[in-house]
Amino acid sequence: MVLVFLDQSEGQIKKASYEAASYAAKVAEQLGKSAEAIILGSSKDDLSALGKYGIKKVHTVSNDTLNQFDAQIYTKVIAEAASSLNAEVIVLSNTTTGKAIAPRLSVRLKAGLVSGAVALPDTSNGFTVRKSVFSGKAYANIGISTSIKIISLNPNSFTIVEVGGNAEIAALSATVDAPKIEVVSVNKVSGDVPLSEADIVVSGGRGLKGPENWGLVTELAGLLGAATACSRPVADIHWRPHHEHVGQTGLAIAPNLYIAIGISGAIQHLAGVNRSKTIVVINKDPEAPFFKAADYGIVGDAFEVVPKIINAVKKIKGVA
Repeated sequence: MVLVFLDQSEGQIKKASYEAASYAAKVAEQLGKSAEAIILGSSKDDLSALGKYGIKKVHTVSNDTLNQFDAQIYTKVIAEAASSLNAEVIVLSNTTTGKAIAPRLSVRLKAGLVSGAVALPDTSNGFTVRKSVFSGKAYANIGISTSIKIISLNPNSFTIVEVGGNAEIAALSATVDAPKIEVVSVNKVSGDVPLSEADIVVSGGRGLKGPENWGLVTELAGLLGAATACSRPVADIHWRPHHEHVGQTGLAIAPNLYIAIGISGAIQHLAGVNRSKTIVVINKDPEAPFFKAADYGIVGDAFEVVPKIINAVKKIKGVA
């Protein structure tokens, strides 16, 4: 059996987990097994609807303690469930949560782990998984020979496939320890579109010359239903909050569309955004490194180019 862990926030399953579910179903199909899922804590979503992604059964572990993420507790519960269900392959999303759980799970279950997978495993001769390495500049094919195998899937690297059907829901009994860490307070970042979940991201750099000009970024993002981001120098000089910083030392994202405005594209920034499906770069410097990584590039002053794009989007959307 292939078991996929479904990550959720405030009772709602995250987009990356739907990708992981669809991926797990395909892995199960390759192996001639069934795909099942496990979700921890209270959920507001219709779990039976996961059947349309190929999941046959959803195991729920309801406990108030699990409504607050704790890597150690989650690892123990998932490991116990995997053992009792005789899971041969465990799939997680390679998100912040997945990165905290997967290596712990690997040690506890003595299971081989491939993190950052970008394709279905090759099962023609063993079990080999492709992953991205060197900040996305290359790929490595890693073989797993242990009886239990763990794969953490890079977000936005596998297309969600709907196959129809409903999943069976079953309550699963598991030991939930008391947390060793007490959460005193939680400070939530407000915003319409979480950066890690966004399909479209509009990002700005020092080329915007100051925080007073950030309206170009936010207006375009609002029209596109996008999240906003920034380069590290912009966060360092406090033009924008640090939670918007994307790059090697910030948040790594993989949206379908990444629009970079006034960002030179240093290697550290590219490391955090090079998994984007489509990259659009707007910069007045034709020698900016970012153009080498761009799918589309516009050489021009952002203060002239972006307002024209905004007006074009408004015209298409019929917005005054």
